[in-house]
Amino acid sequence: MPPSNSYHLAKPPDSPVDDSDSDLEIDIEELDPLPPAGAEHRSRSVGLSGGQARDPAEQRAPRIALRTLRMGGLRRGAKRNGYGELGRSQDGNEEDREGLLRDGEADGSRYSEGSARGGDDAPLLTGHGGHRDGARRTRSRSFADGVGGGSLRSLGLKLPSFISAAVADQASNDEEEDKEEDDPSASRLVAVGSSQSTRFPPNSISNAKYTAWSFLPVTLYNEFSFFFNMYFLLVALSQAIPALRIGYLTTYIAPLGFVLAITLGKEAYDDIQRRKRDNEANSEEYTVLQFEEARRGHTNGRTRKKLKSAHTRKGSKRSIPERDRLSDILEEEEQVEADGSRQKPSSYVSEINKKSRDLKVGDVLKLTKGQRVPADVIILKCLSVDSSARKISEEAPPPDETLLLDHVDQAGEGSSDNVEPSADDGQDSTEGSSTGETFIRTDQLDGETDWKLRLASPLSQNMTTEELVCLGVTGGKPDRKVNEFAGTLELFPSRRDVVSGLAHPQDNSDNCIVAPLSIDNTAWANTVIASNATTLAVIIYTGPQTRSALSTSPSRSKTGLLEYEINSLTKILCFLTLALSIILVALEGFNNTKGNIWYVKIMRFLVLFSTIVPISLRVNLDMGKSVYSWFIQRDPGIAGAVVRTSTIPEDLGRIEYLLSDKTGTLTQNEMEMKKIHVGTVSYANDAMDEVAAYVKQGFHFPPSMDPSANATLATPSTSYTSSANVGATRTRREIGSRVRDVVLALALCHNVTPTGEEDEGGQMVNSYQASSPDEIAIVRWTESVGLRLAHRDRKTIALESPETGRTVVKVRILDIFPFTSEGKRMGIIVQFYEKLQSGVPPLGSGEIWFYQKGADTVMDSIVAANDWLDEETANMAREGLRTLVVGRRRLSVKEYQEFSAKYQEASLAMSGREVGMQAVVSQYLERDLELLGVTGVEDKLQKDVKPSLELLRNAGIKIWMLTGDKVETARCVAVSSKLVARGQYIYTVAKLRRKDAAQESLDFLRSKTDSCLLIDGESLSMLLTHFRREFISVAVLLPTVVACRCSPTQKAEVAKLIKEYTKKRVCCIGDGGNDVSMIQAADVGVGIVGKEGRQASLAADFSIEQFHHLTKLLVWHGRNSYKRSAKLAQFVIHRGLIIAVCQTMYSIALNFEPDGLYKDWLMVGYATVYTAAPVLSLVLDKDVDEDLANLYPELYKELTSGRSLSYRTFFIWVFVSIYQGCLIQGLSQVLTEVNGPRMVTVSYTVLVLNELLMVAIEITTWHWVMVVSIVGTFLMFIGSIPFLGAYFDLKFVLTLGFLWRVVAIGAVSLIPTYAGKLIGRTMKPPSYRKVQGI
Repeated sequence: MPPSNSYHLAKPPDSPVDDSDSDLEIDIEELDPLPPAGAEHRSRSVGLSGGQARDPAEQRAPRIALRTLRMGGLRRGAKRNGYGELGRSQDGNEEDREGLLRDGEADGSRYSEGSARGGDDAPLLTGHGGHRDGARRTRSRSFADGVGGGSLRSLGLKLPSFISAAVADQASNDEEEDKEEDDPSASRLVAVGSSQSTRFPPNSISNAKYTAWSFLPVTLYNEFSFFFNMYFLLVALSQAIPALRIGYLTTYIAPLGFVLAITLGKEAYDDIQRRKRDNEANSEEYTVLQFEEARRGHTNGRTRKKLKSAHTRKGSKRSIPERDRLSDILEEEEQVEADGSRQKPSSYVSEINKKSRDLKVGDVLKLTKGQRVPADVIILKCLSVDSSARKISEEAPPPDETLLLDHVDQAGEGSSDNVEPSADDGQDSTEGSSTGETFIRTDQLDGETDWKLRLASPLSQNMTTEELVCLGVTGGKPDRKVNEFAGTLELFPSRRDVVSGLAHPQDNSDNCIVAPLSIDNTAWANTVIASNATTLAVIIYTGPQTRSALSTSPSRSKTGLLEYEINSLTKILCFLTLALSIILVALEGFNNTKGNIWYVKIMRFLVLFSTIVPISLRVNLDMGKSVYSWFIQRDPGIAGAVVRTSTIPEDLGRIEYLLSDKTGTLTQNEMEMKKIHVGTVSYANDAMDEVAAYVKQGFHFPPSMDPSANATLATPSTSYTSSANVGATRTRREIGSRVRDVVLALALCHNVTPTGEEDEGGQMVNSYQASSPDEIAIVRWTESVGLRLAHRDRKTIALESPETGRTVVKVRILDIFPFTSEGKRMGIIVQFYEKLQSGVPPLGSGEIWFYQKGADTVMDSIVAANDWLDEETANMAREGLRTLVVGRRRLSVKEYQEFSAKYQEASLAMSGREVGMQAVVSQYLERDLELLGVTGVEDKLQKDVKPSLELLRNAGIKIWMLTGDKVETARCVAVSSKLVARGQYIYTVAKLRRKDAAQESLDFLRSKTDSCLLIDGESLSMLLTHFRREFISVAVLLPTVVACRCSPTQKAEVAKLIKEYTKKRVCCIGDGGNDVSMIQAADVGVGIVGKEGRQASLAADFSIEQFHHLTKLLVWHGRNSYKRSAKLAQFVIHRGLIIAVCQTMYSIALNFEPDGLYKDWLMVGYATVYTAAPVLSLVLDKDVDEDLANLYPELYKELTSGRSLSYRTFFIWVFVSIYQGCLIQGLSQVLTEVNGPRMVTVSYTVLVLNELLMVAIEITTWHWVMVVSIVGTFLMFIGSIPFLGAYFDLKFVLTLGFLWRVVAIGAVSLIPTYAGKLIGRTMKPPSYRKVQGI
């Protein structure tokens, strides 16, 4: 909708079907009624502002004073300049009165066309002139072009009421229809403070992976996508076929069901925990303004007006004498001017608390400092601390309508300087005093540390809160662009007009005032209010349609690398099973099979050998994962750690790429002034006391009885004549002068505003707000050395002494040149006050100075020649400090006036405006500046970041820093955190737009793979678009990559690209909402619980509280988890293989018959009661202690190659299993019998004892749980032998022959195995034994 500067044509709502004024006669008292006491039920006609007679409970539009109506002809004659021309001339009053009366005589309808003919309501009803199209003219809801309005007016006829009634009925039916579903691809129209006609998604955060409906299908699909789960499902199903059944059916189904129950239960538990955490965030309460109708108790929202007499209804207004009509107008106008405060507001406002998930589109939030914005909002009003202290309540006085409209018109071209003041000005001055500015922090959204200035639209800022319901917001479709927004804010005559107008936007182009909305008027979800001001904002996008949610990829189920490796090993085992089955049948001969055909025997062998693919493997691994998670969450060294995805702890031990956010992850986002250099002397740490002494000398004014002396202020040329300097050496006086000059420059050259806020004790303390934390750090430093920023507005800055509280410097701001990412500098022109005075001093009465500060790269050519700037800025940069060069230049009055004229001329150019303005600044100001000094500001790092990064780098992890912050900031943090090694070359790629330049950059990096790459988001986007594979092939070779100005989507894309190209494990760590996509795209996502939000922590697989906890999480817990799971997996495979080998030996001895060796309980007991606990106790094993793991991070590097579980180690275990299985079963058959209970007794006993002793051999570090599990299992087996009479020969068990056979077979099985392990350990000791010195 195009913005307009005039008050557009207002449309009437539904025709008053229920009103007694069905003839639509207009009554003078109805134009602007004055509700006397006791007459509150009197209905108002809003023919001029709302368009129909309506009950006050429903009609809340600002009413228009009659003096405003009578200015219609004047305003039309003034080219429709809106309300800015109001009150400049009264010449047209008489003509307008005649027009008003002629209108009454010609047409009794209050929906008449008068805008083009000089009617009294012309200024309110006029559009841009001309008639609308025919379709629009036929709609009865149009003010200017009613149904046949033009022709009926010319004939002096009234509009038939049944036509209006029919249209009203239709509109009423439309309103009663159910809400339509939101179409995300379309723009949206939002009624402020009212219920919406469209159903929008709820405002809830969800990191859950499943719903109640999708849980079973998704989890079962994930489970059976693994080969061995599908294998066992087929084996279990095969037992339904009688010919293939071996033993009990439950022997095969129960383990599978148990595995699935464990896995699904763990997934369900993890997801329930995610939902609980989401519920905490969704239950956060916010204050919402509730706009209630001005009158309550009406069931239908409309009351009938008192019926007029038949004579009145039938009579014509011509019967009223003209002089009575005019006297009524004058009398009523006097009453309005005398008692404007008695007009009723559009609504009454109350405050209610709503949970975040209950917030809806259209709700108006009341946000205060430090609150997280729960949804995407448009800022309507910003109230200062004083104004917001005035409670928004039902007793709040309504604004004068004329004042309201004039304020609104300030958004257009008109001026309201000449408008008569409202009677309510005094009452509403506090609310209108705010400038409509607030600051927000966006580091949780885009990673940028600078505060962002946000503005309320002048249209809504200058309205009272009660009238906000008359606003409608038009916005584009939801998208992920956090730095773009285009919309409009529309002021309608009434609340009902907002809803009806937004429902039919094509009919309302003339019905409202329109103001544009941009990104400066928004605050997106997960940003934080940083100003002390109270902010009123309307929600426009909720839940999944917010910028933050759209930039976040959906949650996905993550599967560890170990799972994939075991899955591939399982396929090998399955192939071995099939091959063994076929070989056994082939050895017998396919044609010699007895009783069964050959393929049935193969299937029976497959079932018998199913233990080769151990179904208990999944159970053991899942239980192991739970143990690892328990260890992590209860480790006092990483207090507060939470495992949100318990399926991938082993991946913590396989990380090769770490992608880290900067703000809040590596840094605290707290700036501190650390060093200042003034040319010959550098001050830092304790030396700052000397700076404070110099400042105190220069700006010290002794108390005096002379009032004129107390009004004296310091200027750059007069502030250094203090008697304290007497006796000081010349060099010391020069240094003191330089120090005071640079401190004064830093105290003035900024965009910081001082505010007051309450501390924990309720005391008011000084606080500052600005777009950049760097500037706040510098202003805090100037306060600490003796020059406090006491006051700042658009025109003046006042500095005071913190000790005495006396104002010592006051300047008039003449021009400000704000910081831009292109210019990398900011400047200010000030005129110094020489004495305290109330008015503005004339231009020639004080010194005029231009101060400027900026990056050394741009200031080097602006300041005068010197021999120390480059060296000192390089020194500070090596320390990781953010440097700013400060300079100044004195201007004469003539120079300033000449500059100002040229600058104004350049600012009016239609083309090349920015370039022209910068050229003027460069010509007149930015040349030969006096160099005052260099400042060094430190972005405080998180605790132990430097040693943590060094340890991770030594562990073989390549670290990338992805941030949304500026290039200079990222460079400083990379250096200060030692992410970039000392002396390492930093290759910067910025603003890359040409393909040939991109190719040159890639060629350079290929030739220098030991350098650090520093790249911005624009260049990264181009490389990923045109040189995707070439870029990633070079980037993964570099030790460090720093990417700046990255969007959340780019971060996630980089993580996915590294995974796809390298096939290595990638870990991403962050603390903000802008890191969620990256965290979810990574193999392992780690979230840090941030100061402002927990969104990254909630979406991550692992949550920690400090960055340095990551080292313990990876190097200790990750390493242990992987090594333990690798050993556990191989041992479970060994346990299944050895019993399959025994079965093979037995079948060969029975002439290749597929009969079971161990049946029923013996099979189930072997995998559970007799071996499960000792094997599972391996999850407690550790090869080194924590101190050694941290001392030798190279131990972690070994794991990345996957040597703990590889094809080599796998086949070693296969060989051991075949060897032990053949000996155990073969010797049992040789020493006892081929088939019988004695053989089963000996072989089963040796098999169980062999597994228990193998566990003991594999243990590196004993734990009491291991001892208990091994000894306890052995005793349990001995105790269960008397109950195994169905399988064992119990009499044989009590003989000495049983004992020596068991010992002999066990020794032959174990001794060679153990000896081979000792020899291998001696010949090629593992790394952990080297560091232990064993």
